[in-house]
Amino acid sequence: MRVIAGSAKGRKLQTIEGLNTRPTTDRIKETLFNIMAFDMPRKQFLDLFSGSGAIGIEALSRGAEQAVFVEQSAECVNIIKSNLEHTLLAENGRVLQMSVLDGLDKLASEGATFDIIFMDPPYAAGLSEATLEAIVAKGLLEKDGYIVLERSAEIPLPEVDGLSVLREKKYKTTVLSFLGFADLEEEES
Repeated sequence: MRVIAGSAKGRKLQTIEGLNTRPTTDRIKETLFNIMAFDMPRKQFLDLFSGSGAIGIEALSRGAEQAVFVEQSAECVNIIKSNLEHTLLAENGRVLQMSVLDGLDKLASEGATFDIIFMDPPYAAGLSEATLEAIVAKGLLEKDGYIVLERSAEIPLPEVDGLSVLREKKYKTTVLSFLGFADLEEEES
């Protein structure tokens, strides 16, 4: 796995061995960042269920002002920190080792808000709905921001009050769902 573009372009990233994580493929990552390219500069980025940190690091490489990584696994946290150092992006990255819901509580207590939130929860764990609900309830998403949920094509998108689908990109086994506040969609109509 490598950084695709930006200041750390071409730098290889460490990943976790085994089946406990599913790194986002370079193809999906490239498509994701092509969609988000103009949204990235000077933005606050939140990478939930971070794994190796590849998505948040790509965001930093492409100009995000700060990326916060929330990951429970100590092994993954060590790899994220190592990858941030290797890409020379550690100054703009913050790593929280805790469950995602605890991380959201902590960030909300600090008054943090984010322009882009990426989440790639373990597909079978059923964490998408609770995570999306917590993001909305705790006011962590900027009014004109959006959430990207990477999910299995076999798992339906949970409906969360206040959020609507802005866009979806479907692959054979994976779907990227872009979600934003429902009232913004109505204002633009």
